[in-house]
Amino acid sequence: MPQANKDKIRALLKSIETGDPEPVAVVNEAKYVQHNPQTQEGSEGLAVLFKRLSLTSPRVNIVRAFEDGDFVFAHTEYDFAHRNIGFEVFRFEDGQAVEHWDNIQRRAGPNQSGHSMVDGPIDAEDHELTEINRELVRSFVDTVLVKGQLDSIDSYIDAQTYTEHNPELGDDVANLRSALQATTDNRRSIDYRRIHRVLAEGNFVLCVCEGYVAGRHSSFYDMYRIDTKKIVEHWDTTEKIAPRTEWKNDNGKF
Repeated sequence: MPQANKDKIRALLKSIETGDPEPVAVVNEAKYVQHNPQTQEGSEGLAVLFKRLSLTSPRVNIVRAFEDGDFVFAHTEYDFAHRNIGFEVFRFEDGQAVEHWDNIQRRAGPNQSGHSMVDGPIDAEDHELTEINRELVRSFVDTVLVKGQLDSIDSYIDAQTYTEHNPELGDDVANLRSALQATTDNRRSIDYRRIHRVLAEGNFVLCVCEGYVAGRHSSFYDMYRIDTKKIVEHWDTTEKIAPRTEWKNDNGKF
C-alpha cells in the first residue's frame, strides 16, 4: 500500500530532529515554493539544512496530521531555541510536496480551563461529513470572525461541550465573545479580514485567515473539531506578518 501523504510529512518534519536525509525525498526541490517570509529559498538543500538543524538537539512532535486532496495540514510542537506551536500546510503534486505554508506562535498556557495549545483528540472521524464540516467552519469564520456578527456564535458553537485551547481564553464562550467585541470606536483588537483557505478531513477543519491584532498585520490559523454540526473544540496560532521589506522570498505569506 502506498504511503499516505500525511505520513510522508510526519517523517519529513521528524527528520528535522533526526537529521535523516531519506524523508526529504518527498519534496520536489526544483518546484518547491516556500511561503514562510522568513525562510530564504534555494540557499541550502533541505537534507543539508535538516542535518545541520539536528545538531542543535531540536525536538519535533507532530501532534496531529490530516489530508485534504492534494494538501496535508499538520499541528506541531517545536523545541528549538524557543518552544513553539505551529501549523504546517503542504501541497502535493505527482506524489511530492511542491509548496509550503506555516504559522508559528510561541507556546503559552495552559489556559484558564487547564488546556494546552495542543492537547485533545488527534484522529479524524466522520469522513463522510468532511464537506458539511468545511462549509460550517467557512460560514462561522465569515459570519462571526470577519463580519463580526457575534449574536450568531451560539448557532455555530456548542457552548455546553466547547473546549478552548487558546492560551488567553477558556471554555466559556463568553470569553470568546468578549475577545471579539468591538470597542466603543467600532475597532476590533482581533480583526479578521479575509479567508484564504479552508482545509478539512472528517471532523477536523483548518481555516487560514488574514487580518490584524492590535493594528499589527497578522495571519490566523484556526483549527476546529466538529460534532453533530456544531463546533466543539478549537486550537489556533496567530503570527505577526513581517513587513515586505524584511521578506527573504517573494512568494507571500498566503
